[in-house]
Amino acid sequence: MTRLIFALWATIAAFVLSACATMQPTGSQNDIDDLAQAIQSLSPQVDPAEARQAATISYTYSQQLAREWDVTGPAIVHNAKVANGFRERGLCNDWAQAMTTRLRQENFRTLDLHWATSPPTAFRIIHHSALISAKGDSMYDGIILDPWRNSGALFWAPVREDTKYNWRPRLEVREELLSGENPY
Repeated sequence: MTRLIFALWATIAAFVLSACATMQPTGSQNDIDDLAQAIQSLSPQVDPAEARQAATISYTYSQQLAREWDVTGPAIVHNAKVANGFRERGLCNDWAQAMTTRLRQENFRTLDLHWATSPPTAFRIIHHSALISAKGDSMYDGIILDPWRNSGALFWAPVREDTKYNWRPRLEVREELLSGENPY
């Protein structure tokens, strides 16, 4: 009963907080240019046109999904709305799947797409995101594309510089969780 009351109050709080501020994902031309440059810098073999296309899609599709999924508040508040049936999609794995699927539709010749996962810890829940790298490179040499973190406003950074999460290959984390190796 206590859990039910807590869930009810958490949901009410989520709605109150989300009513206070509507999230407006942004992505200026400068933002797109910066991401395109970062993608192109992954390797001399990266096609500049592909880097620009990937950057443009990453920003515009993040914004499109935020509108379609009616993301109006912080990511964790939106998670509560999904968990309680008030929204259908918008968990981090939804963003990761949608972004990875959309970018793969481009059939890039000089870029690879990855699904990265940060396993749960004592202080964080599991987190998923899309990731882009130069063709044939490790995901650890790529760039994380995380629209969930800022509710549709794309966050990106070189994987090794994103110290907020411990990014690893999705299937590796999945196997670890299924085997019980991760205590969380």
